[in-house]
Amino acid sequence: MRLHQTTMALGIGVALLSLPAALFGQGAVPEPPTAPWAPARTPDGQPDVQGVWRPVDGGTQSLERAMSSGEYFDELATGVRKDYPSRIIDSEDGHIPYQSWAAALQQELEAVYENPTRPEHIDTQTRCLGPGVPRLYYFPRFRILQPAGSVVFVWDQYHSFRVIPLDGRPHVSPRIKLWSGDGRGRWEGNTLVVDTTNLNAKSRLDVIGDFFSDQAHILERFIFIDGTTMHYEATITDPTVFTRPWTMQVVQRREPDEEFWEYACHEGEHDAARTSSQFIDSDVGDR
Repeated sequence: MRLHQTTMALGIGVALLSLPAALFGQGAVPEPPTAPWAPARTPDGQPDVQGVWRPVDGGTQSLERAMSSGEYFDELATGVRKDYPSRIIDSEDGHIPYQSWAAALQQELEAVYENPTRPEHIDTQTRCLGPGVPRLYYFPRFRILQPAGSVVFVWDQYHSFRVIPLDGRPHVSPRIKLWSGDGRGRWEGNTLVVDTTNLNAKSRLDVIGDFFSDQAHILERFIFIDGTTMHYEATITDPTVFTRPWTMQVVQRREPDEEFWEYACHEGEHDAARTSSQFIDSDVGDR
């Protein structure tokens, strides 16, 4: 009997002694998760994110080095190469996963874009053509409007705009190809998800010639973190150009709401060098 009682006492003692160690190993009681941002709502129930937004690290010179044309010209002038982060977030190397033939074409375009000999060597933006999707979202600022049943994006540059219906309607015929594609949206909490097809692939992803084909499919996610921060993510699938789907990200900040000044490219301008110089100051974010 005494042996049994002694054994029980030892067992209870061991258990009590081990309890603090177990609790210590678990760490402090975790904080409750932070509640997600609760935005105001539009009359049709959308999270109200209307206003002016701008990329934090804007610039369309390059995807793998997120820089503006102005920053690129500074490098040329000073001879000092800086480290800029890649916009590519789904791989450790930060590179676009081109197929071999596509990588060779991109390198050719990058090699000749400063001294073009054919029209196709000149970046579409320099030729006053629409930047297209997703390039518009690392271009300078845009405005979001939310009429009932849709989300509208408006840029001061190039008079560009996108109307994204939210009613579940099907995409237009695949025979129709558009500069910014055909987007269909839905809200998942505070994230606007836009499925974009029907791209004509006449625009480029950046100045140095990154590109996709008219078979590209882009899944865009506008992730509203709070009232002043949004992460734009675009996953591009194009089995004719890339070895796998890949994703880019651009952080956006809300700016004070103000009227846009009219901005127009040099329509009919034949001097590519003079036309491109306008972007030295305009193609810059808030870095």
